Amino acid sequence: MAIVANNVRKGMAIKYNNDVCVVLETQHRTPGNLRAFVQMTLRSINTGKSSVQRFSSTEKVDEVMLSRQKLEFSYADQAGYHFIDPNTYETITLNEEIISDSKQYLVENTPLDVLLVEGRAVSVELPPTVTLTVAESAEGIRGDSANNVMKPAKLETGLEIQVPLFIKEGEKLIIDTREGKYISRA
Repeated sequence: MAIVANNVRKGMAIKYNNDVCVVLETQHRTPGNLRAFVQMTLRSINTGKSSVQRFSSTEKVDEVMLSRQKLEFSYADQAGYHFIDPNTYETITLNEEIISDSKQYLVENTPLDVLLVEGRAVSVELPPTVTLTVAESAEGIRGDSANNVMKPAKLETGLEIQVPLFIKEGEKLIIDTREGKYISRA
């Protein structure tokens, strides 16, 4: 199905140079008096390589249909990240390139969507929030109570974020996966 390059969004899959590519990022640009164009960061599902390409904003591109599969994170080892399909109990292993920065939010039984193009996993989508435990955090200093004072905290997955002074080690926190920020206690 052909669509205008201006309508292509992050997470879509398109055909480019006889290859299926996942759109990692798009930017609409209008430089000065020149014609507008869309700059896309594309990752080939065959080679795994990313590239930046420019398209005229009115140029047509072929969209490839994506399918989603709900999986739960099980564990990680040298072979990759292992997920289980909660319906069939089938185990699926994904490599680190597909997981990318999502690994910082993965704890056992984390549900997520895996995007598939032609039966091959191309990326993962995390839930909007996850609950993680504080592994390390410095004590807040008494009297240090100005508005919104934050301190660094290291979570069980290795992710480091800023949290309020009252947060202690061992507490469970709700974290926004889109921005990587503290929301509240769990």
